[in-house]
Amino acid sequence: MSTSHVEKMVDPSPEGAKDQGLPWVPLLALATAAFVGILTEALPAGMLPEMSRSLSVSESAMGQSLTVYAIASAITAIPLFALTATWRRKPLLLGAIAAIAVSNLVTAVSPDYLLTMVFRFIGGVAAGLIWALLVEYARRLAPPHLQGRAIAITMGGVPLALSLGIPVGTFLSGFFGWRMTFLLVAFLGVILMGWVLASVPDHVGKRGEQRESVLSALLRPGVVAVLFVVAAYVLAHNILYTYIATFLIEYEMGSSIGLVLLIFGIASMVSILIVGAQVDRRLRALTITSAILFALGTTLLAVFADSSVLVFVAAALWGLGWGGITTLMQTAVTDAGGDSAQALLVTTWNGFMAGGGAVGGILLELFGPRSFPWSVLLLLVPVLIVVLLARKHAFPAKRPGMV
Repeated sequence: MSTSHVEKMVDPSPEGAKDQGLPWVPLLALATAAFVGILTEALPAGMLPEMSRSLSVSESAMGQSLTVYAIASAITAIPLFALTATWRRKPLLLGAIAAIAVSNLVTAVSPDYLLTMVFRFIGGVAAGLIWALLVEYARRLAPPHLQGRAIAITMGGVPLALSLGIPVGTFLSGFFGWRMTFLLVAFLGVILMGWVLASVPDHVGKRGEQRESVLSALLRPGVVAVLFVVAAYVLAHNILYTYIATFLIEYEMGSSIGLVLLIFGIASMVSILIVGAQVDRRLRALTITSAILFALGTTLLAVFADSSVLVFVAAALWGLGWGGITTLMQTAVTDAGGDSAQALLVTTWNGFMAGGGAVGGILLELFGPRSFPWSVLLLLVPVLIVVLLARKHAFPAKRPGMV
C-alpha cells in the first residue's frame, strides 16, 4: 500500500466530505479541549484568597498564576508550532491535554508556590499548543462550505470558559475547596483524553516541502490587520473584565457583580450561536456588528453607570459583542494566512490578555475605575476603522472558497 494511499485513509481531505454534514462528536471533543485549556487558566481568579492562604503568599502573588499561564501560551506558541509542524496531530493533541491534566493535578497537591507556578507555566504551554491545533483540526474535519461553522463549534469552548471560568471556580471551591476543584478539572482532562482517543481521527503533519513558516504567514496580505484587531479587542475586553468588580463597586453595585457576569455570560453564549450559524457567509458583517455592540455597551458604562438597569443592558451588549469574536478572528486569520497564522493569533491573544490586567492596573492607579470604559472606547475606534478598511484580504464580504 502506498504512502499517499495511507495518508488518504487517515487524513481525508475536506473535498472528500463535500456532501457530508459536520462530524459533531469529534468537534465537540475538540471544543471540550478548548474549554479545559481556558478553564484551567481562569480557575485561580475565583479562588485567590483560599489559594494564597494555603500557599502562604499574597493574593497579588497568587494572581500571577493567571499571568504566567497566559505568558507561557504567548511566548511558546510560535516556536512549538514550528517544531511540531511535521508531527502527527492526534498524539500531539493527546500529549497537550495530558500536560494540562498533570498541571492541574500538581497544582491540586502542591505545598509550594514555586512548584505551583512551574506547572502553571507548563499548563499554559500546552494550552497554547492546543489552541493552535484546534482550528487546523476543525478545518480538516469539515467540508469547505462548513469550515467556519466547524471552527465556531470547536472554539466555542474558549468564550464559554472565559465567560464562566471565574464563576465556575468560585462555585466549585465553595463546595469542595480549591484543591479538590483542580483535581476535578484534572479528572476531566483524563476523561477528555479517552474521548479524543475514541472519536477524533488522526492527521499527518505537513511534510517539509508543504510547511509554511510563521514569518511567511505574517507577511501574507490581511494577517497583520487581523492581528491588530485581535490585539486591540482583547486588550479592551480584559481591561474591563479584569476590573469589572472594581468598576461596579465604584458605582455601589458590588452586590450585583454575579448578576452582571451572568448576563454577560448568557449574552456571550447567544453570540457564539449566532456567529457559529452565520460566520461562513457573513464574517465581515458579524465582525463589524460585534465591535459596534461592544462599543455601545461600553458607552452605556461610561455615561450611565449610575443606572443599574442600563448597566445590565450594557453587560448584555458587551457579551453579544464578545462571545463570537474568537470564532471570527480564528476564521479570518486562517483565511488570510493559513494554518501557520494560528500560532501568531495565539501569541497575540494571550500576550494582550496578560497585558489587559497590567494596563488596567495602571489606569486604576492614575485615573480611577471610571476611566475603564473610556479607555475601551479609545481602543475600539481603531478596531472599527481597520475592519472597515481591510475589506479585501482581512475581512472580505465573501470568504475564500464560498460561492
